[in-house]
Amino acid sequence: MAGKPKLYYFNGRGRMESVRWLLAAAGVEYEEKLFKTAEEFENLVKGGKLMYQQVPMVEMDGMCIVQTRAILKYIAAKYDLYGKDLKERAFIDMYVEGMRDLNDMIMFFPFSLPEEKQKNLSYILERATERFFPVYEKALKDHGKNYLVGNQLSWADIQLLEIILMVEEIKSDALSAFPKLQEFKARISKLPRIQKFLQPGSQRKPPIDEKEFEAAKKIFKIDKDLFLKHMS
Repeated sequence: MAGKPKLYYFNGRGRMESVRWLLAAAGVEYEEKLFKTAEEFENLVKGGKLMYQQVPMVEMDGMCIVQTRAILKYIAAKYDLYGKDLKERAFIDMYVEGMRDLNDMIMFFPFSLPEEKQKNLSYILERATERFFPVYEKALKDHGKNYLVGNQLSWADIQLLEIILMVEEIKSDALSAFPKLQEFKARISKLPRIQKFLQPGSQRKPPIDEKEFEAAKKIFKIDKDLFLKHMS
């Protein structure tokens, strides 16, 4: 298992995208095993590497790590992106958990029932601009530093930039009322490793579309109708 970390997932953002962001920010090169068929995924399950028979999974340092937050916490700690003490880690965790809530809303939005799509979009944007972004705007203002926590780049900063860009994909002027977040976005985007990840041709994935979802549905044997009803 020596060598580059290997990421096991389908060819889409999903739960794995934040892992890609974090590895990129750490300057870690990685390989991806992107499932194209249900058989490829089933063979991985049969191989006994998946603790819960589900992905994402990252193979690194002699381990097969599953569960997204466990993966992210390991990478953040390993590459000094998880604060300098328990107090900083607590704040990083609080910020990241909020971002995860917003991330999930956006991630599943394309699969809203047609009659609920506009309502769901309005709900996401209302939550982003009235519940989540004000928290990070205030944190940056009160902290008075270039980063959310401490005085160096952390997992929270990386995930905040990711979620800002996701919200802007559905509403380009979403940061209009948040000057500190605008400054933050410009500043973090210019960091060499982040800038490289944002360039065309990187391992960053585009927003999921219907074709991608159809492929994932076949690989993981998802019942789309049940999925849509559940997410609504």
